[in-house]
Amino acid sequence: METGDIVEYNVKIDAFEGPLDLLLHLINTLEVDIYDIPMAQITEQYLLFVHTMKDLQLDVASEYLVMAATLLAIKSKMLLPKHDDGVVDEDIEFEEEDPRDELVERLVEYRKFKEAAIELKSREEERGQVFTKPPSDLTEYVDEDDSKQSDINVSLYDMLGAFHKLLRRKKIQRPIQTRITRQEISIEKRMEEIISSLRQVKERTPFTDLFPSDDKEHLVVTFLAVLELMKRKQIIVDQENNFTEIFVESCEEVGLVGQH
Repeated sequence: METGDIVEYNVKIDAFEGPLDLLLHLINTLEVDIYDIPMAQITEQYLLFVHTMKDLQLDVASEYLVMAATLLAIKSKMLLPKHDDGVVDEDIEFEEEDPRDELVERLVEYRKFKEAAIELKSREEERGQVFTKPPSDLTEYVDEDDSKQSDINVSLYDMLGAFHKLLRRKKIQRPIQTRITRQEISIEKRMEEIISSLRQVKERTPFTDLFPSDDKEHLVVTFLAVLELMKRKQIIVDQENNFTEIFVESCEEVGLVGQH
């Protein structure tokens, strides 16, 4: 009988990650209520495990010994007779504290984390079954002339991300200026300036070069002007790869803003 017990625990010794893990295993094995732990039975099984580790000449971590002392203390408190002096005050009701409360609270909290860890491990294994491949190069199937007329391959989220990085970079290099002024910057006027600037350059221009000013209002209006030009397809915005620099180019066949 004792030999069988030793073999059984020898198989499971390395499976426990600490005294709380061992206690949770014993509670599940004995099929007892975690909120109403039979301390005598649990303490006996726990001490059997600790003695088995010593018999196998395995190092017993101090945390296991601390938990053993805690279990014995709780068991002793529960064996003590309840104090009753025969005097009952109807106006005051005393509820004796259960010595197991703190242990139960720790076990319940540990079980939550253990279940969460199991769930995360399961998701990790599922994710490990997913394989991705880099995007294929389809440039040989795209006509060069048609590519100029194709829809914009940069999404609004890409533009917002680029604008956010621009603001952060300018803020680090020099504090963004905020002026109190009644003069509003016209988006239409800024659109004309952008188109004119792009046509003078006659080549792709980095998105960040469209923001020479450090004035916050000017930065915002410029960004809105770029979005409006994209919407009207008066500029071409492209990006070679995800998260790389964004370039802007004017459409040669489109006239200045407001001209038809």
